[in-house]
Amino acid sequence: MPRSKVQPGKSFPLGANVTPEGVNFSVFSKNCDAVELLLFDEGKYDKPAQVIPFDPHTNRTFYYWHMLVPKLKAGQVYAYRVYGRFEPESGFRFDGSKVLIDPYSKSVIQDESYDRGAATRYGEDNCAVAMKSVVVDTANYDWDGDQPLHTPYSRTLIYEMHVAGFTKNPNSGVADDLRGTYRGLIEKIPYLKELGVTAVELLPVQQYDPQDKPFSAKSNYWGYTPIGFFAPHQGYASSDAPLAPVDDFRAMVKALHKEGIEVILDVVFNHTAEGNENGPWLCHRGFENRAYYILVPGQQQYYMNYSGCGNSLNANQSIVRRMIMDCLRYWVSELHVDGFRFDLASVLSRDELGNPLPSPPILWEIESDPVLAGTKIIAEAWDAGGLYQVGSFIGDRWAEWNGKFRDDVRRFVKGDAGFVSAMASRILASPDLYPDPNRETDRSVNFITAHDGFTLNDLVSYNDKHNEANGENNSDGESNNQSWNSGAEGDTDDTNIEALRAQQIRNFLTILLVSQGTPMIVMGDEVRRTQHGNNNAYGQDNELSWFNWDDVEQHGDVLRFTRGLIRFIKEHKIFHKDQAWSSLDDDQQMAITWHGTQLDQPDWGGTARTLAFSLGHPEGGDYLHVMLNAYWDSLAFELPPLKKGERWSRIVDTALPSPNDFCERNKHQIINGDEYWVSGHAAVILLAHEE
Repeated sequence: MPRSKVQPGKSFPLGANVTPEGVNFSVFSKNCDAVELLLFDEGKYDKPAQVIPFDPHTNRTFYYWHMLVPKLKAGQVYAYRVYGRFEPESGFRFDGSKVLIDPYSKSVIQDESYDRGAATRYGEDNCAVAMKSVVVDTANYDWDGDQPLHTPYSRTLIYEMHVAGFTKNPNSGVADDLRGTYRGLIEKIPYLKELGVTAVELLPVQQYDPQDKPFSAKSNYWGYTPIGFFAPHQGYASSDAPLAPVDDFRAMVKALHKEGIEVILDVVFNHTAEGNENGPWLCHRGFENRAYYILVPGQQQYYMNYSGCGNSLNANQSIVRRMIMDCLRYWVSELHVDGFRFDLASVLSRDELGNPLPSPPILWEIESDPVLAGTKIIAEAWDAGGLYQVGSFIGDRWAEWNGKFRDDVRRFVKGDAGFVSAMASRILASPDLYPDPNRETDRSVNFITAHDGFTLNDLVSYNDKHNEANGENNSDGESNNQSWNSGAEGDTDDTNIEALRAQQIRNFLTILLVSQGTPMIVMGDEVRRTQHGNNNAYGQDNELSWFNWDDVEQHGDVLRFTRGLIRFIKEHKIFHKDQAWSSLDDDQQMAITWHGTQLDQPDWGGTARTLAFSLGHPEGGDYLHVMLNAYWDSLAFELPPLKKGERWSRIVDTALPSPNDFCERNKHQIINGDEYWVSGHAAVILLAHEE
């Protein structure tokens, strides 16, 4: 390691930044007494090769500690020690014995020696077993002209997935050294392309702490415990090289973009892996605890917990707000991601005392930032502290996970009475929740399942959760799932029950894809991936959670149906409108007409279980007729009359076995007569077809 005299450096930009002269380091700490920079030789991370103290006179400007170390380059491993008062009751938690990563780390070293426990004990030197930061120079990567794709919401189909879980199963066919990595995912892009998705929404890839898990959990699989907001998670890299996470992540993004698939990150800016008052010193707590976290007023040794994970990030504090914005801009401008889904986004609407703000600065700043102007920003518009803002989240650009869509469609499909009116609202992108006529309908992100909860297969196979494998006596996870096991709990050899389950899965997929809004499906739902009734598999880094590639063949019928239906939706313009379908449609292209089993007579009553609607107009453009029967017996639905020379042709009938459940182009079944018998628990799509 070169040892040259350090220079004062600059307070900006924050983090470790490569310059022609060396590396400029800058960190924020308002109340500390002293800061040390630790530099490590390659492969020798147990103790620093050099410790450089920051001179408070020449290496400090306001609350920023900075220096330039000549001759250092990208790949340099470094960390900090920060000294100061340990007065938890006043919010001060400095501990100079702890080695801290840079809040602006762009890559993190976390090898097998890492020990979270050592970071929790005050006064114990944890250098040998701590995470470390890595200097990254993003200017030296060849993007080959790649740019974010800017696919409009109206043409977006999101596939929520876990980077590692997609290829970690030995039956994935991916080489052992690439299974569970960013580069392993690259090998499966042809599958995603053929499926027809336009965006992958990746469960957290910001560096998280894999040892941050409840005592009973086997692992931290989902990764909702961030500690390095700027750094791609090291555990998904193909090697232990310090720069591998960044290089591999960029290679994955570039490969996905080449096939027209956007990359949306599930980002966690509501809490960190440092937990509550008993948690470790890893980063933010050791630099400035009072700035980064919302503390209990009058009892600042405790943390407000609106995330359910021990602490809450103080997102509207100026330093934290700047960090979040710098972070988002970095992922977009330097790593080329296309958007973000904000986990528990309502936490970001709280002030420094935890009170909800009517106009939260951080959320408006995200919405209005010019670097982020072309990105997708999606809110999970609730938090663990009781805020529920679906339909009322601030701003003009934010899209929202529509939890009401999930709940109402589940209840309708399993046969609950009285949800016909709610179904009509969900199909129209929920105008009851989003009444602003100027709001684009596709800002409602519609989903039936997500990573937390039952898979689609388990939704139709279990009445109750079965989370015993989590070690919490089945007390964790949601109990109100609105599921139906179709006649038997779990695995069964009954062919009739299995056929009904496949039919119900097709029903859910049909409703999801024909509804206005941006659809999201979950990794493996298209091949009936099961977690055997576990609806909270956050700690199951094993075959229970991984994509089972044997399912591609075993449940090829459902996969074929899903691919065909996605392709059909993509081919018809009426499904790409970003304005609401209306019964008063001037251009006769976006009209919707509601029916029941009889034409123009929808049954909005409390016992109804049927709904039909016509899309488009019989005089021009696409004209479709959709029939939904959640009743248990077959019912005759009247069909709208067509102009001379046209007939109805069947595209979808979820009650029919493959390949008749979805009819490929030019193989549509012509329908004779003026009615169609829809089987119990079935959905049908007809398309007007010239003879």
